[in-house]
Amino acid sequence: MKTMKIPELPHEGAKIALIGHSGSGKSTLAAFLGERLGLPVLHIDRIHFLPGWVERETEDELSLMREFLDENASRGWVIDGNYRKLEHERRMEEADLIIYMNFNRFACFARAYRRSLKYRNRVRPSIADGCNEKFDKDFAKWILKGGRTKPKLERYAALVRQYSEKSVEIKNQRELDRLKKAFE
Repeated sequence: MKTMKIPELPHEGAKIALIGHSGSGKSTLAAFLGERLGLPVLHIDRIHFLPGWVERETEDELSLMREFLDENASRGWVIDGNYRKLEHERRMEEADLIIYMNFNRFACFARAYRRSLKYRNRVRPSIADGCNEKFDKDFAKWILKGGRTKPKLERYAALVRQYSEKSVEIKNQRELDRLKKAFE
């Protein structure tokens, strides 16, 4: 079994990008890292959605993303989310550490379901105001299949290869716990 490499720990003003599958724990890890390192955190879902799960216009969300990146260029940041249309290349280039949350589909399903119970009829901290937590058939299908198409998986793998010197792949809770412990 290949052991997860612990990345070089970020310095003051570090930039950390969290990518990966829905339900893998990106937002929870982003909040943890932001608190531990004193960095501002951007959950991309907060700028992607408007109340009622309405998707924001691309130009508006791009503007918000650029504003966050520019305002925190020297301070550093933690950003969780994929959203390739939202300065993805810039985020990956500027990041000092890229964490790919690659839990298996069943773990992600279980985590997302538990999250839906925890935040039932409420808005979780990593989502836009007015978007009550939901776990419906479409989201379940996305977690189990739609978010894991061959092209999507190949893009993640290519990204980790491209930025191998600053990427770490987390495949299970044990590896996530090891990573978090390194930041304590």
